Formats: sequence, C-alpha cells, structure tokens
Amino acid sequence: MGSLPLSDRPVHRRLPIGAEPQGGNGVHFRVWAPAARTVAIEIEGGATETLSAEPDGYFSGLVSEAGVGTRYRFRLDSQGNALPDPVSRFQPDGPHGASQVVDPASFTWNDADWSGVPRERLVIYEMHIGTFTPEGTWEAASHHLPALAELGITAVEMMPIADFPGKFGWGYDGVDLFAPTRLYGAPDDLRRFVDTAHELGLAVILDAVYNHFGPDGNYLRSYAAGYFSQKHGTEWGDAINFDGPDSGPVREFFTANAGYWIEEYHFDGLRLDATHRIYDDSDEHILAAIGRRVRAAAVGRETHIAAENEDQVARIARSLEVGGYGLDGLWNDDFHHAARVALTGRREFYYRDFTGRAREFVAIAKHGYLFQGQDSTGRGTPAFDLPGASYVNYLENHDQIAHSGAGLRGHLLSNPGCWRAMTAYLLLSPGVPLLFQGQEFCASSPFLYFVDHQGEIGRLVRKGRAEYLAGFPSLASPEMQRRLDDPGSTETFRRCVLDHSERQRNAAALALHHDLIALRHEVFAGGARRIDAAILGSRAWVLRFFANNGEDDLLLIVNLGVDRRCETISEPLLAPNERGSWRLKWSSEHPDYGGTGIPAPVIDGVWQIPGHAAIVLMSGER
Repeated sequence: MGSLPLSDRPVHRRLPIGAEPQGGNGVHFRVWAPAARTVAIEIEGGATETLSAEPDGYFSGLVSEAGVGTRYRFRLDSQGNALPDPVSRFQPDGPHGASQVVDPASFTWNDADWSGVPRERLVIYEMHIGTFTPEGTWEAASHHLPALAELGITAVEMMPIADFPGKFGWGYDGVDLFAPTRLYGAPDDLRRFVDTAHELGLAVILDAVYNHFGPDGNYLRSYAAGYFSQKHGTEWGDAINFDGPDSGPVREFFTANAGYWIEEYHFDGLRLDATHRIYDDSDEHILAAIGRRVRAAAVGRETHIAAENEDQVARIARSLEVGGYGLDGLWNDDFHHAARVALTGRREFYYRDFTGRAREFVAIAKHGYLFQGQDSTGRGTPAFDLPGASYVNYLENHDQIAHSGAGLRGHLLSNPGCWRAMTAYLLLSPGVPLLFQGQEFCASSPFLYFVDHQGEIGRLVRKGRAEYLAGFPSLASPEMQRRLDDPGSTETFRRCVLDHSERQRNAAALALHHDLIALRHEVFAGGARRIDAAILGSRAWVLRFFANNGEDDLLLIVNLGVDRRCETISEPLLAPNERGSWRLKWSSEHPDYGGTGIPAPVIDGVWQIPGHAAIVLMSGER
C-alpha cells in the first residue's frame, strides 16, 4: 500500500493543503513543511505512507487506504510525535488529537436560490454558540432561528468557531482555523445551521481571527517557522507573517481559509477580529486579498466583511478602485463608548475621551467615527467619504459587556427610559445595528470572559485579565479584584448561558426591539435616505430622514435629559414640509414597551419633547 505522486493519477483539490477525499479513490494529502526532509502520513490503525516532495517545501501524495472518516497525523523527518494536520477539517478529540478526513461535498444544501442580504438591510445578531442555549450546540441554536427571523433580524454573526483546547471558551484562541470546534457538534451540524438560517432569510457571518493563534494546541511552528512574523508581535502572541520571507504560502493559507468558510459552509461574510494587529507591508494588503477571495467564493451572492480596527483606519472600508481594501464595514466603538458614557455617567479607562453629550450622537449620525485623526490621540483617519452603512454600531457586544467587570448588561447599568431611547437611536441611525444575544429581551444572564486553559497558561490568563480590568479605577481596588470571576471556572461559563424563557417574561423589551426593527426596515426600504442631524440641547438631538418624494420625511428625536417645552425653536430640521405639521408615529414610552406614555409632542407650534425618551414623528395634514 503506497502513496502515488501527483502525476500518476488525476487529483481534484479544493484547498492548497490538507486532506481531500478523491471520490472513492483514496485521499490526497498535501502539507507545507519547508524545513523537513521527509513527511509521512500516519493512518490511525493503518499504514504509514511517505509523501512525495514538491518544490518550495510542499509534500503530497494519494493514499488509497484512507477514506472519509479516516483519522491521521503527519510525521516530519521520522522523529518526535506525529502532528495533527494544520488544515484539518475536523478535530474530533480536540487540537492535540488526530485529524479526521471530511468530505465537504457530501452535505445536501437547500439554499440554491439564496442570494444573501444587502448591506442596507442588515440587522446583525451576535451569537456565542456555547452559551446561546443550555446544550451549546449548533443543532440546539438552530431551533431559535425562527424567533430571530420573526424579530426582524437579517443576519446572525457567530463568534469564532475554529477549534481550541478545553471544554469552553470565547473562541479567540483558536488554533485549527479550518476545523469547526467539536464542542458545538460535527461539521455537517454547522452546515445544517447555515442552511436553516438561509431558509428563514437569515445571513450567517463568521467572526474570524487572523491576527494571532491561541497559546495551546498550535503546531504550525513545527511545520514552518515562516508562519510567524519576525518583525511584529501582538499582546496575544506572535503576529502572522504576511509580508516577510516565506510569506507567500502563509498568505495563501489565510486567503484559502476565508474562501473555505464561504464555499464549504455557505457563510455570508466575515467579521475580522483586531485587524489593527494584522501587519502587512506588501503591495496588496492581506485584508484586500481576503476581501477579493470572499467575493470570488460567493459567486455573486451578497457578502458582508467588517473589520474590528482600534486605529479606525477608514481605508479598510474604501473600494479597491480608490486604493482601499474593499471591505464593507468597520466596527464602531465610538458609538458604543459615547452611548455608554451617556447612559451610565462613567468615563473611566478608554471611555475618558467621550462626553456622552448630544453633539457626539449628531456627529456619529453624520460622520460615523468621532475620532478621525484630529487630536493628540492620533486615533483614526478622515472618513467623510464613507456612507453610514459602512459602520457597524452596537450598545452591547461580547467584549464590552465582559469589560464591565461583573459582565452586566447595559439595561442593568442605565435608566430604563434612557435605555429604550438609546435602543431607538441604535436601530434607526444610519449605521448597521448589531445586537448581542439576549439583548432583545433584556437578558439577566451576564456575559463574562471564560476560557478553559490549564496549568501555567490558565494562571497567566487569570492574571492578565485582572490586570486589564484594573485599567478601570473602579475595578482596581482589592475588594473588586477579589470579586472578579475566574475565567477558567466552569461556573463562570455556565452563568453566561441564556435563559430563553425570559423572552416571555420580558415581553415588553422584545416588543420594543420587534417594532423598532420593523420601523427600520420601513424607513430604509427604498434604499439609503439622506439624513441630517442637529443638537437640541446638551442631552437631546434630532435626526431627519428625508424622503425621496419630498413629503414623507421622518424625525427621530432623542432626549436623555428632562422634559423640554419650547414655544420657539431655532432648528430648521424641525420645520414641517408642505403637508403640514408633525404627528406622532412611535414613542419609546408606549406602555407596550414598559413606558409611561407621553403628551402630544407638538400642539399649536409648541414643542413638548419628553425626557428619557425617543419619539418618531411623521408628516401630517394641516
């Protein structure tokens, strides 16, 4: 039983490296190991086959004994332990175990007519599969997709799923980028989740980590030191080598991974984690290359690629034609930070540069980022050319909830009326809104940082987490440090699991989100409207949505302060159009949402703007 060189039998491959079944004619294996003299494939319970050397450090061969389900490892130079495949499609026993051959073509998809969701219709729901249900599986999560579709959600964004060691974790320490973690089910369970979502009209976006690998279970350095940069580093470990010697195969590895999730799992886009720690001085930045690969893999289907970037580099979301990287969106921490200060009054740590005043929310509506390189922080670059839909805005996400120390949700940290009002601003402002799991029904469960690392790595994680949170003076005291949850505790993880029965108990919050999302879809149904915004007071502001017909304009007024009565108001955005005065269309103080009602906002030209509330006005007859 021996391996055959590529030239002796035709081979069909989807990926540049990895194990790929050949339709009953065995499995073709290929790996990049430029420092090795020989590479053999060890079949679990079977023979060891030597692979043929190719140019540029690749080894490959067709093993007729192997088939779908075969478990295997690579052995380099006949020494040491055999290693899992760096492009394993599944690790049934985790990153330290054997890899398993998977046939990506065996699943029967039902989404041939699926064309994706345009950016202007996106309402994103961030989900951590392990805590979204008590079972923590794709199969269990799929049962809740109809409820999300009914709510008006149009896209689910899945936190990272690349396999990682331990029994639980956020996923940002993944080490097998092509292997969906065994913790949530089998590869076909993930495919079935995506297929079900598409049947319900939901896009599925994957959070991908391309800036570093986790500290445990990463065997890439054994294959090639060239995977890691000699010039750059990150706070989480070695940076990836996208621009140094031997970077060609590394770039191919990551662009192939981006395309893989679109082709083999039908994902509708990516959220790229911490792109400010992706370093690349190449002629074509790796982010642009990833974007091109995703578009090609989607074959005309709508995709959405957004980047988290603390440096707020606008070029990322500009088109390739004008020298940008061609991605669709940027996560907008400025939105969250300004809202958090407005709702809680706390300006600690990275909130210190924000005031939470109306001028910030007017600027966000008009310009997206607040910081575009205009001050000593050096944060941001000019972004005036980017449309509002280039920004992904949020009141909650996985990081920001956990950074509260106790993992408390935003509604527990703010005035209820102001929370409802800010929710209206989120869901009706020009950016793409993102909700974090459970936000729609004011979940009581916290979301804490959890990761199952043992020994010294576990100790360092606990120490590092406590030191980071100590950046908030309120969390730096000994009594608060003692109360921080242990990231490695199973109890910490279990506390974060959603209780979906709260959907019924908190029906008012669910109704608020349902109606606001429906209103958003109505407002933007004809495409992006022209929007202007103005300050009405230190804690009050207005957005005007101009209709294409010149008649059906809408006003969104948010007031986080006290009631305001104005007989004269020198703001032209409040002027009615030719059809006459304004009439109330929607209010965050409706009793269906837990509110206490409001008076008529405009009577005989006198404005009565309710405090701790948001209202939407529409054109009325004279």
